[in-house]
Amino acid sequence: EDRLGRSIVFVQRGNYREIVDLVLGGKLDFAWICGYPYVRHRHELKLVAVPLWHGKPLYQSYLIVTADDRRSKSLLDLRGRIFAYSDPDSNSGYLYPRYALTTHGENPASFFSRTFFTWAHRKVVEVVGVGLANGGAVDGYVWEALSISHPRLTGTTRIIERSPLLGHPPIVARPNIPRTELERFRAALVTMAADIQGAELLEQLHLDGFVEAAPALFDDIARMARAVRAL
Repeated sequence: EDRLGRSIVFVQRGNYREIVDLVLGGKLDFAWICGYPYVRHRHELKLVAVPLWHGKPLYQSYLIVTADDRRSKSLLDLRGRIFAYSDPDSNSGYLYPRYALTTHGENPASFFSRTFFTWAHRKVVEVVGVGLANGGAVDGYVWEALSISHPRLTGTTRIIERSPLLGHPPIVARPNIPRTELERFRAALVTMAADIQGAELLEQLHLDGFVEAAPALFDDIARMARAVRAL
């Protein structure tokens, strides 16, 4: 607030769709969303900044199974099993595993015996860990952060596949945001690491900082979406 010179109100919702609708409707100025809804609305949303994780604006989808499952080596080994997705608008928690199946000539709609949404990446880890699902798809950044803060939780799961590196979930702005506001907010983000309070917050988030990025960073996500006819 001090750096922006204005008060900030944080808004949380239960899924990506609600947040994206609020931004598109001008009810939110800025939002931290996933790359998948960004590529679907990139002609409307303004790309503000992207987190730096391990020094890069990239992350991966992790495909996980219950730790006791020592037989499954890949997504294809989960044929006919129960699988947990995080959110239908999530790249790492929904789009990527479906894309991966199509690259093997499989139909995501019939490959598993049953699928369901948990509506949070942490909950994917939880349901897989206790065996409510045989496998699941989760944001690798979230899984790694949980492995630091809650190692017993991630210890109940095992990673069997990692996606290629993809554009990290970005910070976006509403379509009609004034350019001066966008630039001021972007500057506050990209200089966070140089500020004591900002550096402390980044440490809590397990991030190195934020960086300005081009929309092309998310081209691979757009390509996957087209491949599964979801764009």
